[in-house]
Amino acid sequence: MLAVINRPCLTTWVNSTRLFILGSLARGGDMYGHQIRRAAQVDRTELWTDIKQGSLYSALHRMTAEGVIAIVRTEREGNLPARTIYTITPAGREELAALRDEALRQIRLRPDPVDLALQNAQDMPEDELRAVLDNRRAALAAELASWRHLRDTAGPHLTGIEALGFSHTLLRLEAEVTWHEECLKALPAIFAAPDTGTA
Repeated sequence: MLAVINRPCLTTWVNSTRLFILGSLARGGDMYGHQIRRAAQVDRTELWTDIKQGSLYSALHRMTAEGVIAIVRTEREGNLPARTIYTITPAGREELAALRDEALRQIRLRPDPVDLALQNAQDMPEDELRAVLDNRRAALAAELASWRHLRDTAGPHLTGIEALGFSHTLLRLEAEVTWHEECLKALPAIFAAPDTGTA
């Protein structure tokens, strides 16, 4: 059963950086900042979340001050900089459950500015709009191909739950490519139709 915890840190949208840090510490045990950042790089989190790796260190400091994570110790190896080891606290486990459950319940389909831009593209020549849409379609198709390759490479190492995340991203990209193709097919009829707008 999903826990329902009302905590002041929750906002309209779940903070992905907090969710990632708390989840990493809960699954992987005590870690230092570079290990968490490395986990974000290995998981390619920037591809499927809005996490910015550069924001992880500042988030660690804030979350320590808030008591959802705690410093276990500081250690140094040879001439390397000192490393601060973090652990998740009981309050952090509560927040992790709350953030996870909120994210699972949210339907987060953000408006795409391209839709608004299209509403204001009446004065663009057909060939110019076609070129823009075709470039967008090509970029999305390339990203889709990259994701398919990434899935095939990572496939043997993915758990069932992780594979669901890959499938979600692939289906969203496929839908975007399909929509752009439909737009391109529709352009001749749209530009051939008489202008029904009012002055």
